[in-house]
Amino acid sequence: MPWKEETIMSTKEEFIRRALTNEVPFSLLCNEFQITRKTGYRLINAYRQMGSKGLVPKSKKPLSSPTKTDAKIEEEIINIRFKKPTWGARKIIKYLTKKGFNALPSPSTVTAILKRHNLISIEESLKRQKLIRFERESPNDLWQMDFKGKFQLLTKQTCYPLTIIDDHSRFALCIQASKNEQFLPVKMRLIHIFKKYGLPDQINVDNGNPWGNSKLLRYTLLTVWLMQLGIRISHSRPRHPQTNGKLERFHRTLKNDLILRQPMRSFSHAQKLFNNWRKEYNHERPHEAINMDVPAERYYTSQKQLPSKLPPIEYNGDAIVRKVRGNGYISYQNEEYLVGEAFKECLIEIKPNEINNSIDLYFGKFQIYTYDY
Repeated sequence: MPWKEETIMSTKEEFIRRALTNEVPFSLLCNEFQITRKTGYRLINAYRQMGSKGLVPKSKKPLSSPTKTDAKIEEEIINIRFKKPTWGARKIIKYLTKKGFNALPSPSTVTAILKRHNLISIEESLKRQKLIRFERESPNDLWQMDFKGKFQLLTKQTCYPLTIIDDHSRFALCIQASKNEQFLPVKMRLIHIFKKYGLPDQINVDNGNPWGNSKLLRYTLLTVWLMQLGIRISHSRPRHPQTNGKLERFHRTLKNDLILRQPMRSFSHAQKLFNNWRKEYNHERPHEAINMDVPAERYYTSQKQLPSKLPPIEYNGDAIVRKVRGNGYISYQNEEYLVGEAFKECLIEIKPNEINNSIDLYFGKFQIYTYDY
């Protein structure tokens, strides 16, 4: 029935009064009160049998609850939610299962428990709709790298968290409390990561420093160095952060779980908190996008190891090769082509494409630019 709760009894009594006086046809009366004829007859019969008491809604609560959740398990669910306020039902169940708890309730029951204790809202539930997700087939096929939005430490210094995750496993390879977004510190951090986890096949980045310049010049000293290591570089489309969607989602989790909840006194304190949270994220926190596994269960290190020195970029003997001048240009058939100062002194291969009336520029095995004739 669509009647409002606060006027339900008075509305029912008015309906009964008018129905018993037969002042209008019964079907029209039901239409006026926006109820079905079946509901109308049920109300009249209840009133004739019990009077006004028959109009009082009966409780839908069962007399017994054979499937009621064990009090100890319900207490554990509540405790976990207090400790991990961003965890939903499926994460909590997976976590309790790994801790050895048996006969756990369904996700819907856990959600009901959280709602009953005011630990979850309808608005929050609506945010967590299932998405179609795409991921690379194996670990280290693709890493996503970016800086999490900057924030202030209690010292008033600005922290720029450098983050890297593996696309397949969601394993967090790095959360570094950085003082800036410059080339050299990022390179040194990547060397540390590569020594620990090996080299990926590809890294996706956005178009900002230190891995992007502009729409025209996509490559920087950092990305040139990565390509020299044999790593393919891809860039997110401008104003389309969803290209790095898994990392964007990771950033929201990091922000909600840690940055908004824990004031950070200094860079060293921030790094300690980041390290602890990354360990929890990789080894304890079930991840919905990977069937409630933890990232560490799906990740393994790369077989490609960081070389002791950069391997030379080599081309076939018949390749058309030009050296990039200090101004970032190369010459071919009396025309100047901009490659970028990041490639200064590097050898670039030119491959004419007669079908498209263009030339393709390669740095080693990677195509970097295409120019029309």
